[in-house]
Amino acid sequence: MICLDAHQHFWQYNAAEHTWMTSAMGVLKRNYLPTDLDPLLRDQGFDGSIAVQARQSLEETRWLLGLAAAHPSIRGVVGWVDLCSAGVTAELEGLASNPKLVGVRHVLQDEPDDAFMLRPEFRRGIAQLAQFGLVYDVLIYPRHLPAAAQLVREFPAQQFVLDHIAKPVIADGLLEPWTRDIRELARCPNVACKLSGMVTEARWNAWAPRDFIPYLEVVLEAFGPERLMIGSDWPVCLLSGSYASVMGIVKDFFARLTPAERENVFGGTCARIYRIPAEA
Repeated sequence: MICLDAHQHFWQYNAAEHTWMTSAMGVLKRNYLPTDLDPLLRDQGFDGSIAVQARQSLEETRWLLGLAAAHPSIRGVVGWVDLCSAGVTAELEGLASNPKLVGVRHVLQDEPDDAFMLRPEFRRGIAQLAQFGLVYDVLIYPRHLPAAAQLVREFPAQQFVLDHIAKPVIADGLLEPWTRDIRELARCPNVACKLSGMVTEARWNAWAPRDFIPYLEVVLEAFGPERLMIGSDWPVCLLSGSYASVMGIVKDFFARLTPAERENVFGGTCARIYRIPAEA
């Protein structure tokens, strides 16, 4: 059994580059590197992680791939490329020659146009990914779910992964229309879901494990354990909880499953979808 943290980040903090970090996010305004994460992974019984882009730059993607070459615990990288660029195929050819690049992501949640992912030039970029064996990570808010379902249906041969269960408003206990829309997305067999990013959508440092149960029940029923994967969203999760407490939410909830089902959630789904080998 392989255990993988399917979603975490690294960065060397720079105020000019990490402008999304507000004054309330002081804990994030420092460097976070593999040497910081490795002991946390070991303590929680994880064999490695997937490092996900935090800046929309090719420079950062290449930097993450360099970290992955130096640190075996980084089992894969979800980087960034400009999918709207006319030169996206050439960029993908250059980057995808590195086996540690397993997917790409764009910060769709921050685009002013809620239908950005349906633009012709973006869809043209998505159409290039399958030939390189790359997953597309979908980073959105609940209001984007209908557009995401439309995108996923249009590309049945492309593997998609929904980040952070689409960030429902857990702090207010809101379930609709998120529940309806995430079930519709889950009807597409080519999309999986990361159990990550939940504590930062709850009341920061004032949540209880029970706050997440309604949302976990929805995604378990909608996707099944074979399309779910645990992720920490470290170090962003530190805004609202420790690494151990964040992972404990998912571990405790899924203790009800069979051993085979837990193997999927805690690493098997991630390894299969991102094509991660059993050995680093």
